Amino acid sequence: MKRLTYLLPIGIVAVAVLMASIFIVDEREKALVLQFGQIKRVKEDPGLAFKIPLIQEVVYYDDRILALDTDTIEVTPSDDRRLVVDAFARYRIADVVQFRQAVGVGGVAAAETRLSSILNAQIREVLGADQVTSDTILSEDRRGLMNRIRDQAQGEARSLGLNVVDVRLKQTNLPEQNLNATFERMRAEREREAADEIARGNEAAQRVRAQADRTVVELVSEARKEAEIVRGEADAERNGIYAQAYGADQNFFQFYRSLSAYEEALKGENSSMVIAPDSEFFEFFKSSQPGAAE
Repeated sequence: MKRLTYLLPIGIVAVAVLMASIFIVDEREKALVLQFGQIKRVKEDPGLAFKIPLIQEVVYYDDRILALDTDTIEVTPSDDRRLVVDAFARYRIADVVQFRQAVGVGGVAAAETRLSSILNAQIREVLGADQVTSDTILSEDRRGLMNRIRDQAQGEARSLGLNVVDVRLKQTNLPEQNLNATFERMRAEREREAADEIARGNEAAQRVRAQADRTVVELVSEARKEAEIVRGEADAERNGIYAQAYGADQNFFQFYRSLSAYEEALKGENSSMVIAPDSEFFEFFKSSQPGAAE
């Protein structure tokens, strides 16, 4: 009974020591075994492992690809049009020993701060290089620029034990003050183009109007010319008929002309005429026979 009393606490302590010496590494992690802050062992394969209780501790690091959003910065390409740029990167911890030595107890937070500074510096360097314009950054050619940023950042990130997998520019916009100036310039250009189109339209309309006026004048002139010709031919034909009639019967011709004169003189409603009764104007009123005047 006394042996059982002694063995039970010993067993409990042994189980506690055994449990404290066992640790598990997940397949998504890597682990470092530290002894008084010094790296004693690296555990990269998933499964059970052992450490010295109370003396050694285990630090876990994510082995998956991680994401990092950079701060928004301004860059000035070679054409001096400033752009507001922000990016995101994909990275992973490639060397946990070097990573621990580089960032210490700061871990992933400290590493991302330093990696963000590296990325921002490379973004400024690549996008501000010669022959890199804002049009290049905003076009499909920026894929090559992002690869250059990734490759150059990779060299510096390697000292942190990191592997930069990818870098992408999320947005590239003009600063607010430049954006307003650009909108005003675009509006002015569109207004100038509209004014040019209106001027060209007015010029075309003026040409059409002038051509129409000229056509009207030509048509009216031609119509008047033809009317004068027809009128002249009619007058000539009328005069010919008059001459022929006069030559055939002079008395009848005189009688007809007198009737026409009566008609023209007496057709007014308010006309008043004072003529002597024996006037030659009433020659044909003196006899019922036109030939009696002779």
